[in-house]
Amino acid sequence: MLCPVCRAGGTRVIDSRDDENAVRRRRECLQCKHRFTTYERIEAARLFIVKKDGRREPYSRDKVLAGLRRACEKRPVPDAALTEIADAVERDVYARGESEIPSSAVGELVMGVLEKLDKVAYVRFASVYRSFADVRSFQEEVSQLLTKNE
Repeated sequence: MLCPVCRAGGTRVIDSRDDENAVRRRRECLQCKHRFTTYERIEAARLFIVKKDGRREPYSRDKVLAGLRRACEKRPVPDAALTEIADAVERDVYARGESEIPSSAVGELVMGVLEKLDKVAYVRFASVYRSFADVRSFQEEVSQLLTKNE
């Protein structure tokens, strides 16, 4: 493990904690004494996302998290909640045991969680994910959301 400050190769683990998704290790550089945190995760089998146009690309948890952050921008949603959602989506996707999954399935998982968490974030995400063709289709989505919550 290289120190992120001095790039020396020697570090020691000060603390190690198991998390549901990773092992968190607190490390100290033996040379400059800088302390930093690393996360160790199991590398799962390669999973590909099949896009609407048929292209395939590797699944990216970071892409899911970026979409969540954009949808929840300026909303009262803590970043820790977004990380938990991304972790849950990743678990669900890998639990299917398939090597390929449609992007629509990932989008539906995210929308299902956002609908319960924050309605505005849900509508924002849906507007990008569903690529509304016009204002009427956007209005229909909001109407459906309002009907569900009455």
